[in-house]
Amino acid sequence: MGIDYCCGGRRPLTDACAEANVPVERLLEMLRSAGQGAPEDAQPWKDAPLAELAEHIVTRHHGYIRKETPRIEALLEKVTMRHGSGHPELLTVKELFAAMSQELLTHAMKEEQVLFPHIERMEKAAVAGEPAPAAFFGSVRNPIARMLADHDDAGELTARIRKITDNYRLPEGACPTYRALFDGLAEFERDLHQHVHLENNILFPRALQLENRGSN
Repeated sequence: MGIDYCCGGRRPLTDACAEANVPVERLLEMLRSAGQGAPEDAQPWKDAPLAELAEHIVTRHHGYIRKETPRIEALLEKVTMRHGSGHPELLTVKELFAAMSQELLTHAMKEEQVLFPHIERMEKAAVAGEPAPAAFFGSVRNPIARMLADHDDAGELTARIRKITDNYRLPEGACPTYRALFDGLAEFERDLHQHVHLENNILFPRALQLENRGSN
């Protein structure tokens, strides 16, 4: 429905629906229907080991960013060269996606090299009944705050891309490459929302709780 439930999820549903021009009743009915059709093998990440959740994020979502970024950039280059004169908004989309993807790639590297290993060490210490390990950045709250800010930036950039492309609506007579580009951008946004949801709403809050328990 074009609603950002992750980076922009800290607000009333009525406000989000009003901004997206979506009737609240319609969205609630869709949510109820979606809940009834949830896959049986859906992973209960709220209860899974944090190390397992972090590994899933790296494999599924960081891997997706690394795989899709060059493909979408190549599509943007082709479509912009072919249609940019008639659709100058494509140049802006190209710039926004470049900024977003670069930030996300750096973000993923920081998580993989610094934050996630520390969370895993905290979890191992908790299981062993030992104090939370010290880190050069102090509290885990500090790198998490930086990651949350990155998520907000990425969410804002994807929202701008969606708005500029009129919700990824293809112009009349769009070629297959144009369609592949917009499909790719829409899927990139969907994956980002799920990625951010797992971190903002599950991994990070649980890591903070774990640190607090270990320091008491």
